[in-house]
Amino acid sequence: MIKNVVFDFGGVIVDLDREQAVKAFVHLGLTDAGHILDKYHQTGIFQELEEGKLREEDYREKLGQLCGRTLKREEVRQAWMSFVSGMNLRKLDYITELRKQGYRTFLLSNTNPYLMDYWARTPQFTPSGKSIDTYFDKLYLSFEMRCMKPGMDIFKKMLEDARMQPEETLFIDDSITNIESGKKAGMNTLCVSNLSDWRKQVDNLLAKVNQSGLIQKS
Repeated sequence: MIKNVVFDFGGVIVDLDREQAVKAFVHLGLTDAGHILDKYHQTGIFQELEEGKLREEDYREKLGQLCGRTLKREEVRQAWMSFVSGMNLRKLDYITELRKQGYRTFLLSNTNPYLMDYWARTPQFTPSGKSIDTYFDKLYLSFEMRCMKPGMDIFKKMLEDARMQPEETLFIDDSITNIESGKKAGMNTLCVSNLSDWRKQVDNLLAKVNQSGLIQKS
């Protein structure tokens, strides 16, 4: 039986628009943003930020050097926020319903302070003033854990910390590379598409579990 449901953030909870983000960072002065920014896995100082190797202040200083000027925290936050093109609030309502049904819910994300500490974990996350913490038993964030998907360490740390049995856990992500790592960790998986409404897919998988005790990994 599935007892735990683990969600990715970008491309699952919120919709992503990489091209919009590239334009925003180019506007900051990062002329080669198109070669640096990635939908699933960052590189350079962007990766170091999301992996917790650079503090926000140090990252902003290094980014300013690349842009040729001093950057304010808010303008960098706005550039990161441009990755987010929208959010279907019904997904959050669905996660709330899962919790009411007895499922434990978790977030596992490659992310950074600009998206989490300065937005998602604040009352500005939803129109009702709820932060993302409201919807999950615990958040597992790469910049806090100092490791990233698709590396196995982040999955092992999450499973151990939350005392999850991998066979009792469903992992939902929009990156097939991350999904493959989730499978290696022993979890049931579901790969969804950015912009998709995956609620029915999750319903169908959980229904199969309830009926047979087995789940088809996909």
